[in-house]
Amino acid sequence: MPIMRLFAVLIICSLAFSQPLMAKEIVIKFSHVTTEKTPKGKAAKYLQELVTQRLKGKVRVDVYPNSQLYNDKEVLKALLLGDIQLAAPSLSKFGKYTKKWGLFDLPFLFKDADAVACFTNGAKGQALLGAASDKGLKGLGYWLNGMKQLSANKPLITPDNAKGEKFRIMSSDVLEAQFKAVGANPQKMSFSEVYNALSTGVIDGQENTWSNIRTKKFFEVQSDFTESNHGVLEYVLVTSTEFWNSLPKDIQTELSAIIKEVTLKETQWALEAARADKEFIIASGRTNIHSLTDAQAAQWVAAMKPVWKQFEDNVGADNIKAVLQCSQVNVVSNERE
Repeated sequence: MPIMRLFAVLIICSLAFSQPLMAKEIVIKFSHVTTEKTPKGKAAKYLQELVTQRLKGKVRVDVYPNSQLYNDKEVLKALLLGDIQLAAPSLSKFGKYTKKWGLFDLPFLFKDADAVACFTNGAKGQALLGAASDKGLKGLGYWLNGMKQLSANKPLITPDNAKGEKFRIMSSDVLEAQFKAVGANPQKMSFSEVYNALSTGVIDGQENTWSNIRTKKFFEVQSDFTESNHGVLEYVLVTSTEFWNSLPKDIQTELSAIIKEVTLKETQWALEAARADKEFIIASGRTNIHSLTDAQAAQWVAAMKPVWKQFEDNVGADNIKAVLQCSQVNVVSNERE
């Protein structure tokens, strides 16, 4: 090789090795089971947009809604295996990883969405995000869906009306105990299977929020809904501790800030959806919606409240107390207004 050509090659090589290596873009696969029209679906897209705006070239979020990748039985296993990096399951799905999050399934514990926000934003709620860390799961934030309502192909006015009925539940021992307390037959089932199970009579009823009832069209295959507000459907945005710890500190900081911003927006969308979706279902004329009197609601509370004591050791008596204090704070606040 002529000396000048060799010299040129050596210069090019030295320049190449002197340049800092380009950081590889971090890809975050986010799998969830709801449609893009739900508060969770909208929040996932918003998270994707903010990451694109602020971390372009460094981090990319790919969103897979509506059980495109995994259903709610498979998603946590996939997260721990590293096949995905973000999920937002209901807190009801974590029984094999932590019993603490069963707190959110206790019937009639959370008075309303304000009480939920009071607890999740407080010290006890924030500490509870780390309840599954010893199993490799890191909670990043709580995402609200709303208060749950009951449905069946008959009016559910008193607890006796639920006796013998087959209700779909998430994989939660607390929810199983809740329905057994009123003599019903709980059936654990993936969210993606519920519509077909209702339409074919495999199950008689279910519990869910107005948002999920509308977007999954459950109101088209159930003759009666009871506005019971007996429980809360709360999601947790979760990743694996292994993945999170592998991220550079500056990326962790940026993602944490984005998640906090998205969480505030998601809560707003959830509250708006609760009102709008209920009104849509009423206007459809496809189903009957029943409101409980105070006396009727008291019967449901009396029947289901013993479940608190049953799971007190699992969820923590101190956490139950903190939720009740939040409910009392909001009652006093509303009275002053």
